[in-house]
Amino acid sequence: MLAEREKLNADIQTMLDQQTDAWGIKVSNVEIKHVDIDETMVRAIARQAEAERERRAKVIHAEGEMQAADKLVQAAAKLSQQPQSLQLRYLQTLTDIAGERSSTIVFPLPVESIGSLFKKS
Repeated sequence: MLAEREKLNADIQTMLDQQTDAWGIKVSNVEIKHVDIDETMVRAIARQAEAERERRAKVIHAEGEMQAADKLVQAAAKLSQQPQSLQLRYLQTLTDIAGERSSTIVFPLPVESIGSLFKKS
């Protein structure tokens, strides 16, 4: 009813014209200005609108997750091309963690890099 006011206006005008033609009266304009809606209908419309907003929010969130996953795949591919870049990433992460107020930091290191520290030159 609310979405199709123009169609309702035209239908009412047609019906009025059929009844008033015999008297020589022409209805030139019909306009529905206000519609009283039952309280249960108002609540139903509000629930539907809320459900639509939630649906759109979930779609936007899922699209963001897909974009983030794509970027992570690209980053992993780039890091795998140069093993040194992965080491630099480890060090950058360690620097980020060190700035936080945590008492214990567990940081995995590849065995190859630890072994090179203990080799005698």
